[in-house]
Amino acid sequence: MFEHRAQPLLTFRHFINRTLRYAAASMVIITISLFIGMAGYHWLAGIDWIDAFYNASMILTGMGPALNIDALPIERQDNVKIFAGLYALYSGVVFLAASGLILSPVLHRFFHKMHLDFND
Repeated sequence: MFEHRAQPLLTFRHFINRTLRYAAASMVIITISLFIGMAGYHWLAGIDWIDAFYNASMILTGMGPALNIDALPIERQDNVKIFAGLYALYSGVVFLAASGLILSPVLHRFFHKMHLDFND
């Protein structure tokens, strides 16, 4: 996946390409996660897609829920509360995974360069 410490440092062009690939993979994960949240809010809470997008993106970014669950019909409240809680837990993991994916090429290059500097 990454070059070994005995290998030379990756060229800047290849490093940018790697970073863009990892950022694209992160965006795919975030997009899929956003769609999962939108679908859950749309079908469980019965709200339209724009409001579902708003609520899912608020939870996915860590801002917190925007939907007033108590305003929903009583028969939907429990299902939406369970979904919102599980989606919030899932979103925390996705946020950490996406951050790790984006930062991993940069941190690897930093540590690889440090290792090369110490060996010289």
